[in-house]
Amino acid sequence: MAKGNWSEFHDPRSIKNIKSEKSNKPTTTQKIRVQKIKAGKRGKIITLITGLRLDDLQSKSLLKELKASVGTGGTLKGEDLELQGDQVTKTLEILNRKGYQAKKSGG
Repeated sequence: MAKGNWSEFHDPRSIKNIKSEKSNKPTTTQKIRVQKIKAGKRGKIITLITGLRLDDLQSKSLLKELKASVGTGGTLKGEDLELQGDQVTKTLEILNRKGYQAKKSGG
């Protein structure tokens, strides 16, 4: 039983406020960059997607959709999305179809 101001986990009302602040920016004004970089100990190639201002649920669903359509693994690190391998062109096509103004960054 909860007593006073104590709560077992986070207060749902405060989480809604945080999520609404991040997702207020429309998809056409976000500066999204997609780049290929080497990461890890053995220099594996990954595709890094930066600049997305989405809440946790939107980021996870977008990552799931990207992984399924590209056919590779990936992860969410902070606000950035990472896909395994060189998937820059496929990722750009998918993001532009969804209404994001994504651009290739780097070489």
